[in-house]
Amino acid sequence: MSGIAIFDFDGTLIQGDSLIPFCEFVAGKAEARRALLASVRDAVMRHARDPRLGADIRTTVKSLWLRRTLAGATLDRAGEAAERLASWVRWHTPILDALHRHADKGDHVVVATGALALYMPRLIRDLPVHHLMATEIGVEGGRLTGEIAGGNCVREEKARRVQAYLEERGPFEAGTWGYGNRPSDLPFLALMRHPTVVKTVRRTRDRKAATAAG
Repeated sequence: MSGIAIFDFDGTLIQGDSLIPFCEFVAGKAEARRALLASVRDAVMRHARDPRLGADIRTTVKSLWLRRTLAGATLDRAGEAAERLASWVRWHTPILDALHRHADKGDHVVVATGALALYMPRLIRDLPVHHLMATEIGVEGGRLTGEIAGGNCVREEKARRVQAYLEERGPFEAGTWGYGNRPSDLPFLALMRHPTVVKTVRRTRDRKAATAAG
């Protein structure tokens, strides 16, 4: 049986966070930034008022922000934003090379990310990826609802999905490899026989700098 290699996306396979520019492409940069500030404010207030919400304030911010920026947008507009996002992406060469090495030796390659399933297929279209785990957004009547459907694919939720996939598709007797950044990917990396903690890759200012960094 082959091995399996599971890769985080934002800050691991690519430089920076893909969700921010996607929402800006859909809603407009100024509106997306206003919505983000309002979402941070509202999330802090909600968590201060209701301890039952727990400590995951980041998911609350994300949920509020997606609702404000994506609700009502058409699938066509989302598709156009995904195309623009594909041009925005800058790959993190060492981890991208690792992905290709795993694929070349016959390992099962998975991308597990908190980024949106709405655009991720476009970004990994040319990669030898067998399966994608990502955060789903609801769609009704050809328009986005802005609501997360099925959970935010980060931290413990990502680890839960990875564990379920390993049990369903395994055993992977040749080994299990994981690549992700800390601290958000530590739960899923703990499930891997060969975990690699990647220092979160920030986006460089220009392509010349990105090439030098790679």
